[in-house]
Amino acid sequence: MKSISLNEVTAFVEQNIGNFHTRRAQSLQALKLPQILKRKNPYLFKAKNINAAQDLVKLLLDAHLSSQEETIFGDFLEELAIFVCSRVYGGRKSAAEGIDLEFEKDGVLYLVSVKSGPNWGNSSQIKRMVDNFKKAQRILRTSGNQKPVVAINGCCYGKDNQPDKGDYQKLCGQAFWEFISGNDQLYIEIIEPLGHRAKQHNEAFQTEYARILNLFTQEFLRDFCTDGLINWPALVKFNSARN
Repeated sequence: MKSISLNEVTAFVEQNIGNFHTRRAQSLQALKLPQILKRKNPYLFKAKNINAAQDLVKLLLDAHLSSQEETIFGDFLEELAIFVCSRVYGGRKSAAEGIDLEFEKDGVLYLVSVKSGPNWGNSSQIKRMVDNFKKAQRILRTSGNQKPVVAINGCCYGKDNQPDKGDYQKLCGQAFWEFISGNDQLYIEIIEPLGHRAKQHNEAFQTEYARILNLFTQEFLRDFCTDGLINWPALVKFNSARN
């Protein structure tokens, strides 16, 4: 086991956090209004008494961004976790399907599936993760591996007070970052570098967000409003009518 300094973590974050902000903006720029209109429930908007075009479009944009940002930032945290573990335990990106990280510690080979937070999936997604763990373990056994193999679902934030899930261990938040680094304070220490140039990045993003919001509102007014009012039958037909 080696140690990793906060300076190393900070340098990695500063070199790579820009990719999160870039992908975040690209997700917004690639979006088309018809895409999000077809994905969302028009009845819900009517039931919530959403009557202003810009309010409805903003809700659509924000819902899309919330989902996308969680995924994009989850990818970044996975890269950070692999970097940290590579420095401390020689961890590496796994070649096995569905396994993000593998490393040896105290004579045990760990297979790690990294997720953003503890409530990341439904029962079928969790089953798929377990199946991936079992497949990787079978391959290791047939390839002559003699070390004990332990499967870990690592979550970058949150808590789980019952980590033993039978087929795997679930380590969240402090427990996960300590597990891959040996540092029980790393989960706190990484918060500061994650804010690297956040103000500048966010100002640029908000400018682009306002542009897209205005363009989509203009498009929505043109296609789904009559005399300045939302044409709900037209919106529902676009969303749900048979082709």
